[in-house]
This record gives sequence, C-alpha cells and structure tokens, in this order.
Amino acid sequence: MVSLKSLCDRSYGNITSVGTHDAYAIGTDVGSNQDQSTREKNLMSLAVTTQLNDGVRLIQLQALQQSSGIEACHTSCLIKDGGSVASILTEIKTWLDENPNNVVSLLIANVDNIPVASWKLLYEDVGVDKISYSPPTAAVDVTQWPTLREMIANGTKLVTFLDNQADFTQAPYIIDEFQTMWESPFDVTSPDSFQCAVNRTHGTPANQIFTINHFLDQETNILGAQFPIPNRGALNTTNGVSGPGSLGAEVQTCIATQGRPPTFMLVDFYEVGGGSVFQVAAAANGLPFTPQPIAQSTLSGNGSSGGSSNGGVTTTPLNSASALFNTPRLATKVVIACSILFGVLTTL
Repeated sequence: MVSLKSLCDRSYGNITSVGTHDAYAIGTDVGSNQDQSTREKNLMSLAVTTQLNDGVRLIQLQALQQSSGIEACHTSCLIKDGGSVASILTEIKTWLDENPNNVVSLLIANVDNIPVASWKLLYEDVGVDKISYSPPTAAVDVTQWPTLREMIANGTKLVTFLDNQADFTQAPYIIDEFQTMWESPFDVTSPDSFQCAVNRTHGTPANQIFTINHFLDQETNILGAQFPIPNRGALNTTNGVSGPGSLGAEVQTCIATQGRPPTFMLVDFYEVGGGSVFQVAAAANGLPFTPQPIAQSTLSGNGSSGGSSNGGVTTTPLNSASALFNTPRLATKVVIACSILFGVLTTL
C-alpha cells in the first residue's frame, strides 16, 4: 500500500474515484438513480452535499434547456427534474468553500446541445468560474494533469467536462470531455458487458483519462416509451468488491486490458453495498481502507451497517470524509484533504 501523504502529490489523472450517475436524481421512484433520502429527509437540494460528504468526487448530470433555464433532468424533465443546474453548482461551490482542501469533478451530458456561451454565463453568475481548473490546452494528456496539491494551492478545485459544445477559446475551464476522456459503454443490461472497453472518444484512448459506466440497467415503459432504468435487484452485486458483474471485477479488467484503473467509476445508488464502491476505489489507488458508515439507502439489501456477502460479492463500508474531519486526534494539526477519493487527510 502507498502512504496517504502520496495522494496529494499524485496527478489528477493518476487517481481513481467514485462518481454518481445522475447525481441529482434522488428517491425511490422510477426516475431515480441515487437515494440518500433517509439522511436528508427527501430534500433533493442536499443530495450533492451528502454525496460529497460521503466521499463521492465526480458529480454527473444531464442538462436540458427549459423555459426557466438549464435544468438537471433525467432524459426528460417529465420523468425526473432535479432542479436547476445553477442550484447544483451553488451547492458544489458552497461545499468547496466549507471544505477548501478538496477537488471535485463535474461531468455534464449536454443533452440539448446548449452552447458554451450559456454555460460560461451560468458559471460566471454562480461564481464557479473563479474556482475552476483551466488546462493549458483543449485536450489534456493523461500525464499532463497537475497534482491535487497544485490544484488546491491554486484554488482551481472544480474540474468540468462537457460532452459537446465545449470551446476552449471561449471558456477554457469547460473541458471538452471526449478530447480528454474516453468512456465505456452505458445503458448496459447484462453484467457480462462490463468489459472496460472504449465506447466514446474523440482522441487516442491510451493518452486519455477514462470513466467506466458501471451501472446495470433494465428496460421499462415510461409514458408509452421504453427507457433504461437501474436494475435495483442486482445492486449489491453491481456495486460489489468482487465477483462476476461487480465493480471490483471491472476495475481488474481495466488494469488487465488498459494497463491502469479507471479515473472515474460512475455508479447508481452508491450507498447500496454500504461503501463497497469506495472500497474498490481505495484498492485501485493502493490505499488502506477503514470502514465507517455512509448514507443509508431505503432500498432493500443495503449493507451499510456492516460488511456483508451477497451472491459471492463481499461488501464492507467505507470511511466517510465527515468522519475523518471530525476526528479529535487531527483537530490541532494543519492538514490538507486531498480527498478526491474519500476524505484522506494528509499533513502538509
């Protein structure tokens, strides 16, 4: 295992962290992809804060243009409306203001092809342009990312990827996702399809960071049309540390086929498994893992109160960032939380 201190001095492109697929889609209804309702009393406005407190470091959302502005909606705002993207950006900014020694990433599916000028105006209105990382070039090689320590020291703690309409000349801090990152297939309906294969990119995969879309779907009829929704019955397996179809197994496939673990692991209902997704991230980073409670899910089969074994998949809860920040032993130290992973504390 590597030391915790070394995480600060790793490049952004050399760290594996957990991301929440459709992070704003909170609840147990058919349009939901996450569920922290037991902790936050069904207040969707606090969903991102809960996820960041628990150690999630990639927030993913779909953006649709509505008459009221840019909304975070699940395919259609009739299915799931997670509120304005401005409110989500504000929530991320507030969290970073309160937790200044952290780096957070945002991955936006620009469903309605909203022009970059609109995104630039939104970022300026919220004030997150001032804390956003701007790379030196439009496409960033996997080896060219700064370290977490450098990003935090420079105050550039928000990294944004936009899947289309990005323009480096207009807003360099809104990064063209597929020039810099590749993704594995999404809307997977068979666990055998989690193969860490390149699905979407505009660049050379070997030179890019990458995201695996590790969420298992099933087709259902919504408003007279077929839509993929999370396969909730398989969540303990999908989010597991090991076993066929597990997150841990796909990460091992990435190491075998790509020569490295993924940069981001995008999951549904990250709480199911009681922290197993963070345990996978810890192992991918060569870091020690200390179980602590995270947000509980209202879905059945959640093992958040302790380790469990489901269908040959072992799950163990992970330490939450908030638990580390509240440790009395660290109260008198000057620390920097290079917690793109899960709130690791490192003395400067």
